[in-house]
Amino acid sequence: MTQLRPSDQLAFALDAASRGWHVFPLIPGDKRPAITAWEQRATTNRERITRCWTQAPYNVGIATGPSGLVVVDLDTPKTPDDTPPATWAAHGVTDGADVLAVLCERHGHPFPADTHTVRTGRDGRHLYFAAPGGEELRNTAGDSARGLGWKVDTRAAGGYVVGAGSTVNARPYTTVRAAPAAPLPAWLTDLLRPAPLPPQRPVTVPLTARDRRGKFLNAALNGELARVTRSGDHQHNHALYIASIALGQLVAGGGGELDAYEVTEKLVEAALSVGQGEGEARRTIASGLRAGGNRPRRVAA
Repeated sequence: MTQLRPSDQLAFALDAASRGWHVFPLIPGDKRPAITAWEQRATTNRERITRCWTQAPYNVGIATGPSGLVVVDLDTPKTPDDTPPATWAAHGVTDGADVLAVLCERHGHPFPADTHTVRTGRDGRHLYFAAPGGEELRNTAGDSARGLGWKVDTRAAGGYVVGAGSTVNARPYTTVRAAPAAPLPAWLTDLLRPAPLPPQRPVTVPLTARDRRGKFLNAALNGELARVTRSGDHQHNHALYIASIALGQLVAGGGGELDAYEVTEKLVEAALSVGQGEGEARRTIASGLRAGGNRPRRVAA
């Protein structure tokens, strides 16, 4: 394995900061943050960056939310049996780049290659785009409900990417196109934009006694906390957002038995237990509670 010097990574961290991208240290040779509250502490300050990276050859993390970025991560299969689902295999795809090419053809747009591009350690691609103004896009994963497709993840608000100059498992991340981050194409923005919650009448859960209502609310709270604490790597923030929406519905349902402050503090505690930064967690929770509040769920006594 190549022995890295702090100055090697420092140059890349400073280059990212010069582009207005907020950086923070990752564990040397790893993708994991070397600090807590990484989104809050990510910076473009050259003096702080220099002090940090002269201590050790940290990998470079780029906090996509504060940097105003949406990064499309075009991954490659990890093992020989990591094959595409039938819906994608029918198009002859072999990796994330092929999936994006199919999406481009389907929507009648060229492949968005004219932007800042980094080759990942496993020969994937990170396409850097400037996030659209006036709205917040969040992370997506693969073929999930809001994902773009197999082996295509996105990192936006609440996420980060491993930057150029980093090395993971002795494999380097390298810049292959040093252009500025182009604006995220409008058609991709449309695909990544969360569907608005439809206006609905409050849902009433038919319970017959006040104590049963309390038990129901307590079980709902514990269930959503478990959703966060049991979430997988890179899924913590998404799980926190979904849990916040569900609990926001119950808080908005009235009755005063489930308090927004109490819910927030318990969700923050769950988020911290899986390694999320407090500032990032509170922003995600506030956003989820607002979304859930648009569709209250009432529990009858």
